[in-house]
Amino acid sequence: MRFKNHLIAGAAVLALGSLALTGCGSGGSPTASAGASTGSLTVAKPDGSAILATQINNPFISTGSGMSLGYDRMIYEPLAMVNPVGKNETTPWLASKVEWNSDYTQLTVTPRDGVKWSDGKPFTADDIVFTFNMIKNTPALDLAGLKLADIKKDGGNVVLSFTESKFVKQGDVLQTSIVPEHLWKSVSDPSKDPIKDGVGTGPFTIKSFSSQGVVLKARSDYWGGKVPVGELKYLEYNDNTGLLRALQTGETDWAQIFITDYKTNYVDKDPKHNVFWGANVLSPDMILVNTTKAPFNDVAFRKAVNMVVDRKAHAEKARSNAGPELTSVTGIPQPTGDQYIAPDYQDQTFSIDVEGAKKVLTDAGYTWKDGALIDPSGKAVSFTLQDPQGWNDYVTGIQLVATQIKTTLGADAKVATPDANTWFDNMATGNFDAALHWSGSGSNPWHIYDDVMNGAYLEQASGGKVSDNFGRYNNPDANALLKQYATASDEASRTDALNKIQKIFVDDVPAIPIGTHPQLAEYNTRTFTGWPSEDDQYATADPTQPSAVQVLMKLQPAK
Repeated sequence: MRFKNHLIAGAAVLALGSLALTGCGSGGSPTASAGASTGSLTVAKPDGSAILATQINNPFISTGSGMSLGYDRMIYEPLAMVNPVGKNETTPWLASKVEWNSDYTQLTVTPRDGVKWSDGKPFTADDIVFTFNMIKNTPALDLAGLKLADIKKDGGNVVLSFTESKFVKQGDVLQTSIVPEHLWKSVSDPSKDPIKDGVGTGPFTIKSFSSQGVVLKARSDYWGGKVPVGELKYLEYNDNTGLLRALQTGETDWAQIFITDYKTNYVDKDPKHNVFWGANVLSPDMILVNTTKAPFNDVAFRKAVNMVVDRKAHAEKARSNAGPELTSVTGIPQPTGDQYIAPDYQDQTFSIDVEGAKKVLTDAGYTWKDGALIDPSGKAVSFTLQDPQGWNDYVTGIQLVATQIKTTLGADAKVATPDANTWFDNMATGNFDAALHWSGSGSNPWHIYDDVMNGAYLEQASGGKVSDNFGRYNNPDANALLKQYATASDEASRTDALNKIQKIFVDDVPAIPIGTHPQLAEYNTRTFTGWPSEDDQYATADPTQPSAVQVLMKLQPAK
């Protein structure tokens, strides 16, 4: 399956809460060493060959080849890396220092010296100013809602000003891909241009592109010093099964897929070298429901479904216990999010209550005829759950839910498995009834609720497509509370807002939380070591995230 990276306008939504955002020099950034880059790694995804039909190296097109496969992460770089695991630290990258003002409405950036674009031109403060001005002046690029007010140079620094606090969206700002002004200033529509010449500050350039895959070669003049890996090969497989086989045989070295019984099917194939790591982040999987159409426009039906879903079965059968069972009625994963659960819900956990669910429906005017659920208007309740074919864990998840709803409530729950591109388009346009989907992640639960409750995304719709809140839930009270949390100047106000948000979530069920969603990754240590792990959580190991280049630069040849 594909895990949430929310590649919105080039800014990943791994927005973190209160971060230590002032840092200088090397820190966790690349360090120079002598010698030429050697060796190779193969990185792969299971999204099908269509991704390689057209070369799109534009980091602002989330469905293009570069962002889908993740190779753009090795070409274009952000100002800083934000870590959703470990200590939630921020590592300056193209910036040598980043500093927020007290209310997070202004960011001062010190560009790193000695950085060159891959065509030899110097990287400067002007490139940062240009990139953010381009986002500000092109609404289609600001789907992350940066809401820039002003971008200007101040001596050698760049000062970014925003129309609202960026407390909860620090990662969106810092992890924006910076592009070269000298090439992009002639791009007429940066939201659509494929950008065939991928010129970036990153450690790799494109050696070849074909329907068979993409090959990147290491730069010898990278600002971070010697690139540990000489060549990266990016491949696409039709589904998880094909990619798993490649991981098992060593045809692929680095990937991000769900593996059923990962220990038997991957780790034990080479227990000395094969590693599967699920980074525990604040992100549940949810059944997203279209709240604008029957049957999920009825809160009674949403509540009833929420009461009969078997989370334990989901964790065991759909997820192979790759992450812990989701237990809190707030949808907040535990134990990671224990501190954020409102006092009213600290002891409230999910349990299957079929009789209670039937009473909710009966009280709302539902009836049954020959075992089939009939809505108050007299129509049989029917809907379709959809997720992409080949995403084994998600498809198993919706199959489980469909069976549970049919057998307990009598609703006609169908399952559909379109191709990934169709599914993504269906979600964005609202052409669905229900789907199993990831949610936002960060160092606090704001993004979880923002993803499924914030009506602001409906106002930002472009061409009928939304970038979040796919269920199109719109509650003025929830909107106000999400904004209150995001703009609060003190922790007490944030806590108060979050507690009230949780109450709306539990009472109104805008989405149905079903399982935890660790950021999964597979890699081996046969050729290179230094990967992130449970014992060294400097980043997640997902090769599609902005931190992929950070991981790459931490690798060392195996001895």
